[in-house]
Amino acid sequence: MKIIILIPIYNDWQSVFRLLNEINSNLSNLNHEISIIMVNDASNHDRKNEVIELKYIHSVKILNMKINQGHARCIATGLKYIYEKEDFDYVIPMDGDGEDRPEEIKEFLNKIRDSNGKPIVGLRVKRSESLLFQVCYKIHKLITFTFTGRSIKFGNFTCLPKTTVKKMINEKATWNSFSGALTKVENDLISIPSTRGNRYFGPSKMSFYNLIKHSLSIISVFRKTFLIRSALFIILYILFIKSNASVITAIPLIFLFVAVYSISNLALRENMDEFENSLKNILDITEVK
Repeated sequence: MKIIILIPIYNDWQSVFRLLNEINSNLSNLNHEISIIMVNDASNHDRKNEVIELKYIHSVKILNMKINQGHARCIATGLKYIYEKEDFDYVIPMDGDGEDRPEEIKEFLNKIRDSNGKPIVGLRVKRSESLLFQVCYKIHKLITFTFTGRSIKFGNFTCLPKTTVKKMINEKATWNSFSGALTKVENDLISIPSTRGNRYFGPSKMSFYNLIKHSLSIISVFRKTFLIRSALFIILYILFIKSNASVITAIPLIFLFVAVYSISNLALRENMDEFENSLKNILDITEVK
């Protein structure tokens, strides 16, 4: 089989080249053609000319973007490029900082045999971040489930057959939220257990603000369900507090209205015209191998 590993990158060159070496070390004795495509999101740090030997990797390309678009749109652009320009059977998107562990790639490839062509996701069973972040992450998952009815316990680290990639590049939500779009276009997902690794270098880029934005981006994919559930909550909550209405009891409603406003704005990011023209943002392509 022909497997393409898709890695978005912004400035973190030291991490991504360490990742390439570790991927190479974990892919020995596999009867698959493994290629890597990195999407460079208009990094402003120069890439050092790293000398690396990638014996078990067939090819490595870097798609250099003209304009910074953000993590989700890098993955979306990469999927579109791969589907239209490359010969492949499966795509494995993963982060380039070490948090998606390269040793789990084999687990994805082994699972393909029993998947019947269905997409495989890395179900996060253990995380390595601080206790505070893990608590915030659980709150994020709870909020997402409460307002969408969808339990999404995976991120970008997945294994997508060609049929799923086609669905993803024809779904405008992919331009805004990878995991939300995948949940929307595929009802039957197979999973493997995935342990979140430690970053190779530097602090995590997933701040509390980014986590909230990530949660709201997923919810925006299922905004119809969110609006229906929000309306029901508002009606029931007003009936519950009507005899004790005050500024304090109004706080949950204020938070909900702010969430509705934010999600409405995030939904505007689902721009299919931008997605369809995303390959025009490629400045050039660097062939590392």
